[in-house]
This record gives sequence, C-alpha cells and structure tokens, in this order.
Amino acid sequence: MTRSGLDIRVEQAAVTRRYDRLAWLYDVYNAPMELGTRGKRRRLLREARGSVLEIGVGTGRNLGYYPGSVEITGVDASPHMLARAKRRALRLDSRAALLEGDAHGLAFEDGEFDTTVGTCVLCSVADPAAVVREMVRVTRPGGAILLLEHVRPRSRMLGWFSDLATVLTRRLFGFRANRGTEETVAAAGVEIVGIRRVGIWREIIGRPKAIAAGAPTDSEGGR
Repeated sequence: MTRSGLDIRVEQAAVTRRYDRLAWLYDVYNAPMELGTRGKRRRLLREARGSVLEIGVGTGRNLGYYPGSVEITGVDASPHMLARAKRRALRLDSRAALLEGDAHGLAFEDGEFDTTVGTCVLCSVADPAAVVREMVRVTRPGGAILLLEHVRPRSRMLGWFSDLATVLTRRLFGFRANRGTEETVAAAGVEIVGIRRVGIWREIIGRPKAIAAGAPTDSEGGR
C-alpha cells in the first residue's frame, strides 16, 4: 500500500518530537552502540571529500571523525538534538554549519555537495527511499554517498526477533530494527561501489546513478 505524503509528514513529525524529548539522554543510552560503531564510522568517514552534507546529524557524534580538509554542513529535524550538536562542534572547534531541516525535502540545490553522509538515519525516518533520493539529488555527479546502517538479519529466526524488537524500538526510540535498507538504497538511485557487511551492519560507499541520455527526470516524467 502506498502511503500519502500526509501520512509520511505525520509520522516524521512524531519521530522528531520523540527525538526532541530524548535529546538530553541520547548520548547516554546510545553509548553501547557508539562503542560498537565507532570504528565503522571512522573508516567510512575517511572517504568524505570536499563539501559534505550529513543528514540526521543528531548530537554531532560524527563531527570528530571527518578529515580536516572537508567543509561540513549538517541537518537534523530535531532542534533539541541540533542544539547538542552545536555544543559539541564548539568543543571540537568544528566550523560545521548545523541547520534545522527535514531530510525528506532538503533545501539545497541539485549537485551541491561532493559527499553526502547518513549514519544510523534510515532506520528512523518515515520514508527512507525518499531520503535516499534527496541524497542522490544533492550529490554532484561522481560524488560520494556514504551510509552506515543496520538492517534486518537474513536468518529467519533473527529476522523474526528483529520484527518483534521493532515494536518496542519504534515506540520508545523512533527507529525500526527490521528495514531492508541495502535494497532500498540500491532502488533509490544509488550505485553501490563498495559495501562492507558485518553482522547486521552495512557500510555503503555509493554514488548517484548516471541518468541515461533521454531518460525522463522527476520534473519531466512526473512523480
């Protein structure tokens, strides 16, 4: 069943409110996962080049992992999470531009960034495919799309457990533990040029798929 734009906006607004409420405690309860993903983040973000857009920047946990040569813009829908990211940027002496914004509709020009980044974001947004399409849109041709996400396990038993856990994680923390993110990314216009699979984790290095000559764009072919 196709969801309406209104349904997606309502769900995303609820997710944003949840993260606003959790922002003060986010880094504390998320510390165990941070320990498990720190090396993955460092490895992935070494690939960032030039002008970088990070969607779902959250409390700014990635800011210290980027190469010193990049120019970072970060967006997040939650003003409370963003306030914490700004404080972290000050502590790190980071010049990142941190802006409030919805990743479903980014306020940037086509091809504006050399690199776009999302880590542990697609599990919590209302429409992950739409978010990936926006990342593709604002990434220059030949630029990099870097993603770190957890996915639904392939094992039947673990997959069932992931489905069950999602009932709780969605209600408490606003994320789903059972999304098929790898397939979503490939279907939403990302050419995957490198992928590292470790358990439920996926480190994805991609780039915007080239549009074949004569193929309709969104504006020409209708949405």
